[in-house]
Amino acid sequence: MKKNFEWTCKHTWRRSAYNTLWCLIGCSIGDFGTIIFFQLLNIIWSTFYIMILAIINGLITSIMLETLILLKQMNFSQSLKTALTMSFISMISMEAAMNIVDWWLTGGANLTWRIVPIMLIVGFITPWPYNYWRLKKFNVACH
Repeated sequence: MKKNFEWTCKHTWRRSAYNTLWCLIGCSIGDFGTIIFFQLLNIIWSTFYIMILAIINGLITSIMLETLILLKQMNFSQSLKTALTMSFISMISMEAAMNIVDWWLTGGANLTWRIVPIMLIVGFITPWPYNYWRLKKFNVACH
């Protein structure tokens, strides 16, 4: 008999929130850093290309941060492999959600203090259920 999946485990929601927060921090560093770089230097580039570069840089910084965190538990090679394979869907959905919010509210690649909190909230909420599911079903987390 197949067991129903359980979505009400408070411990797993807390643990998956912790994992999601670290992913959000890593993604935001690269994403926001890229957009701010273009804003501050008034570099004229296509909004689409700035946002693609911001997403790529967000993924890179998230992988770097997760690799550093995992070094406490395993060697560098294992840490990097784990960071690359375990949370990539989470990172991509987070990055896409944050940049869609930016595009929708500002036209894209335009950070303001009013928009950043909304981007962070949506960026956190989007992958959180996936991270819960992955942790609960497979006992797999990136931290």
